[in-house]
Amino acid sequence: MVKNSEPKETNLIKKGLYIVSTPIGNLQDITLRAIQTLKESDLILCEDTRVSEILLNKYNIKKKLISNHKFNEKKNLLKVIGFLKKGFTISLISDAGTPTISDPGSILVKECINNKIDIFPVPGASSVTSALSVSGFSEKFFFYGFFPEQKKLLTNDLEILSKFPFTIVFFISSKKFNRIIQYLKKNFSGRRILICREMTKHFEEYTNVEIDNLKNFDTNLKGELTLVISENEPKKKIRRNLSESDKRLIRKMNLKLSTKDIISLMSRTYTASKKEIYNYCIKLKNEN
Repeated sequence: MVKNSEPKETNLIKKGLYIVSTPIGNLQDITLRAIQTLKESDLILCEDTRVSEILLNKYNIKKKLISNHKFNEKKNLLKVIGFLKKGFTISLISDAGTPTISDPGSILVKECINNKIDIFPVPGASSVTSALSVSGFSEKFFFYGFFPEQKKLLTNDLEILSKFPFTIVFFISSKKFNRIIQYLKKNFSGRRILICREMTKHFEEYTNVEIDNLKNFDTNLKGELTLVISENEPKKKIRRNLSESDKRLIRKMNLKLSTKDIISLMSRTYTASKKEIYNYCIKLKNEN
């Protein structure tokens, strides 16, 4: 796997596994610490060596690369753990963004935890938080990842997710986007969606529209999309009549607050209509 049987003794960083975030598009979106960590690593695990070499060559990082993708990460596991136990410093990177988040690496991380091997995150670019930051939606979010391939699983999961009161983030291949539009309209009608394409690249594009108005994209689109669906805001059920407890509360507030303030406070929490609250406030004032 590698020629060296022993780790170098010149490393300036601690021994262990480093989860290093890399740019999601623009190669300048990498931290100084990430560059230093990669330069000080004995080995670098990456999804596609051809993709990683573009980034590493830009920053003059010459290290042994080991292909580590979803089809061979289990096969690599024992050898990588063996190197870590010998004292090697190993960095794990993905083709883009933060490793293990809908990318290979979680199997290795779990095995390192089982073997009490130190793991260090090197934060950086993330398509999830980048997309959220320009969405205008609630910062309370649920990250789902890639849409499932099976129709039954897709239908069940989206039905459950549609009831969540949070912003929801998905990943999907641009080639598959048109297929799921019908499912989005069925489960998230009345909400908005932000579609992020080519993030941080020259032709980056952000489309923020109502889900009910979604239309098919050009079938020639390439790459992955990050989708952000706005939070679910359940419609408050309005009852026409004030309850006795509502009236007692209004009577107490009426001693200190204006009618306008009472209506504002009551309408945020209670289900009576503003008109009912107003009428009762006027009634109390007339009685006095």
